[in-house]
Amino acid sequence: MSGPGFASAVHEVADAVEANELFQRRGWTDGLPVMPPTEDAVARFLDAAHLAPGDVIGIEPVRRRSISAEKVAIAAVMAGCLPEYLPVVVAVVKAMCQPEYALHGSTASTGGSAPFIVVNGPVRQAIGMNATHNVLANACRANATIGRSIRLILLNVLGGIPGQLDRSTLGHPGKFTFCIAEDEEDSPWLPLSVERGLAAGQSAVTSLQVESPTQIMNEWTHDPRELCDTYAAAMRSNMLLYSIWEGNYALVIAKQQRDIFAAAGWRKQDIREYVFEKARVKRGEWRTVGKAAVAGRKDEDQVYCALRSPDDLLVVAAGGPAGGFAAILPPWYGKKSLAVTMAVAG
Repeated sequence: MSGPGFASAVHEVADAVEANELFQRRGWTDGLPVMPPTEDAVARFLDAAHLAPGDVIGIEPVRRRSISAEKVAIAAVMAGCLPEYLPVVVAVVKAMCQPEYALHGSTASTGGSAPFIVVNGPVRQAIGMNATHNVLANACRANATIGRSIRLILLNVLGGIPGQLDRSTLGHPGKFTFCIAEDEEDSPWLPLSVERGLAAGQSAVTSLQVESPTQIMNEWTHDPRELCDTYAAAMRSNMLLYSIWEGNYALVIAKQQRDIFAAAGWRKQDIREYVFEKARVKRGEWRTVGKAAVAGRKDEDQVYCALRSPDDLLVVAAGGPAGGFAAILPPWYGKKSLAVTMAVAG
């Protein structure tokens, strides 16, 4: 693509098949086919978001890499987005460029984390996002392509190429795409974005760097405390098996368990406060999981908390209506990378 106001290079190819082969050869994709980012397509996307090609969406704070609207639109086209998704992609990029997000460190780390994106507000329904069945997985175009756009930006604008800047040892499937909507319509609770300070009815995104999710099942209780005990057990497991450091965890709760909390009058805040007290381990417990070499370096009775405060736990209402399920999404490296919430323009 090229044209008035565009800075990207032109590549002439015979058809969409050859465009995909070119992108594969150059390493410009995540390994999946892409939509060719033609001048007309990119222009339509920018018009939908009321952006000019050279508008700066964000600057990665460590290497000072500038991310232009043109590059964001190219990635969104490649990922298979529709033009109306672009304001959401733009908001995610802005959130990830905030210093507390630690975009460079989390991208370059061997830890292999992925951006987990939660969308709130009217934009969810306007663009047809999924908040229910199979919410952490496939089948919804908006969810899939918004998240994929971010991965393509990390690859092509910030150089997050596996084996080069991206040193992930294992990674996880969320590095293709990891984007959901919150089920605000069937939830007894405040939306995540409202809890994090935005106005009710404002479209917004929240992004945080997470490791692979742990799915939790507890269908044997109607006691909200017992459900929270199960959540805390998964968090303690993560502390022992992966990282002991405190920070933002995300907790995605599907409807069957949400209904139990609602019947008991529990708010998100009640869940956070209970889990904060329970999600703790002693350093000596590392001996029980093969980490005796580090358990004894300090006081083995020292207590570590998964969360710095109850507010470190991001509770999200999402998932299908049947089954006593939830999921814990642990942080990349404790408080070194924090969740950021950003309004969607327009």
